[in-house]
Amino acid sequence: MENYIVSARKYRPSTFASVVGQKALTSTLKNAIATDRLAHAYLFCGSRGVGKTSCARIFAKTINCEHRTPDGDPCNECDSCRAFNENRSLNIIELDAASNNSVDDIRNLVDQVQVPPVNGKYRVFIVDEVHMLSSAAFNAFLKTLEEPPSYVVFILATTEKQKIIPTILSRCQIYDFNRITVKDMVDHLEYVASNEGFTTERAALNIIARKADGAMRDALSIFDQVAASSRGNVTYASTIDNLNVLDSAYYNRLLEAFIATNVPEALLIYKEIRDKGFDSHFFVTGLAAHLRDLMVARNPQTLEMLDTDEDVKQKMAEMAARVPIDFFYKAMSLCNDADLEYRQATSKTFLVELLLIKLCQLLSPSPIFSGDGEGQLKPFAAPSQGAIPAQAAQPAAPQAQTAAPTPQVAPQQAPQPASQRASQTAPQPATYRPVPTLRPSAPTINQGTPARGKMLASTHRVAPAQTEEQQPVEVTPATMRNGYYTDEQVDTAWSSFAAARTTEHVLVNSMRACRPQRKVDDLYEVLVQNEIQMSDFEALKGELLLHLRNALNNDHFDLTFALDNSGPAPRLWNDREVLQHLMEDPTTAKFITDLNLKLL
Repeated sequence: MENYIVSARKYRPSTFASVVGQKALTSTLKNAIATDRLAHAYLFCGSRGVGKTSCARIFAKTINCEHRTPDGDPCNECDSCRAFNENRSLNIIELDAASNNSVDDIRNLVDQVQVPPVNGKYRVFIVDEVHMLSSAAFNAFLKTLEEPPSYVVFILATTEKQKIIPTILSRCQIYDFNRITVKDMVDHLEYVASNEGFTTERAALNIIARKADGAMRDALSIFDQVAASSRGNVTYASTIDNLNVLDSAYYNRLLEAFIATNVPEALLIYKEIRDKGFDSHFFVTGLAAHLRDLMVARNPQTLEMLDTDEDVKQKMAEMAARVPIDFFYKAMSLCNDADLEYRQATSKTFLVELLLIKLCQLLSPSPIFSGDGEGQLKPFAAPSQGAIPAQAAQPAAPQAQTAAPTPQVAPQQAPQPASQRASQTAPQPATYRPVPTLRPSAPTINQGTPARGKMLASTHRVAPAQTEEQQPVEVTPATMRNGYYTDEQVDTAWSSFAAARTTEHVLVNSMRACRPQRKVDDLYEVLVQNEIQMSDFEALKGELLLHLRNALNNDHFDLTFALDNSGPAPRLWNDREVLQHLMEDPTTAKFITDLNLKLL
């Protein structure tokens, strides 16, 4: 019985043509070999499983091959190729920098560099995971890497290029390997399955490729696992069960629930997913990724951004076309907020269920949630104040048919309840909001508002009863509140505003020291003592004007602030003058005398 070899080793590339997903890079390497323009040092960078070490070995075998094929690949028949395939070549040395990262290991490597090739033209040193070398080892390697013998070629491989010092990078030709696409991996897995005699479904291979996350070695390992569990019959269902993958079918069912605004169905689907053992955070991130893919698939220009098969792209495009584009924007924002709040949430399940409820409401004709990402309830639209609702006309009673013509009688309205009549005759409350302008808009008032008189306006004015013929009037400067007031009332309103600020001691003291004085008509002026008071009053002007206008029942009242320059300029006291002023108080003088305090 033959020893079993995993697919990742059995189908490891042996020629440039067999390298998956790196056509541009392998073409560059073949052209360099064909034109005999080889560098002395190369750096292969990329994520795991993309073929860095495999390409390094193929490159090393090709440059020593005696009879290369017309395509630029090694012949695998000459002595050098056979020695390499049998792992007995002395011209190709591999070093794992993860376990040989000291200065002594680099010194041994430098000593081996001095030995010329036994057969062939080059000695190739492949240093894998080169970023694991210590700083001292990097420095010891610099001189040899920059000026090696003519027969030496260094190939460095790493998954973390950012950890390599710049002096090493500057001495190498750098090749960045791409992540292998899902389509390339699926094609290669089909090739492996056909050679092994397995039956596969392309949808199952697509799941395996997406699970591998761009690494061909991971895809082959997962393929072996699924093939072993299904006895060579790799179906979509067996792949989902074996890998415990959250299938996109769940997300499509959720989208159907979102379209139908079916909250119970969405919650039941989430319960089914949770019962299968899937983590809720994984579910949220997967839902966000699926919504993103659908949003990308909705536009033909961005459809190519999806890393999947063409048939899957078309199915996603058809699904996405059923939903307006705004839905995806709002849904992705909600998922992102849930992702950020997941760690701090006390109840993870409740957080996800609330997310699903919000998503179901996005397409509702009357959504509860606004969909702005914050989950705020939409306020109900309130009717404009001061407007009288129109009375619905009751249908006229059928008239008896008589010979003589009867005049048309206006339809009679049904008697209204006492509570409804009282609500119509009661005065409408006015609500005023601070605005940055000096003449804020006044609320809508009725024609029953009394005209400006020659006496002080009473605080408890009662509006006359409204009749059914009265209609709301347009708000104009003529309809603003113009009640009379006295200077004493202004002072009282000013003091009441300060009294309400019990914790703002600086403001209260400033308002007590600075009182408003009438300048002209409804314009009052406040003389402040310094710039600090000026800035404080200016910042509070809107709120202060609102209070005073409501208290005085006059919307034309206005305030200005100015510095008080009438008094003498303040004089600074010296230390002796301060001490002399303190000594005027007997208690303070006794304290200073007892402690024998003196000026320095």
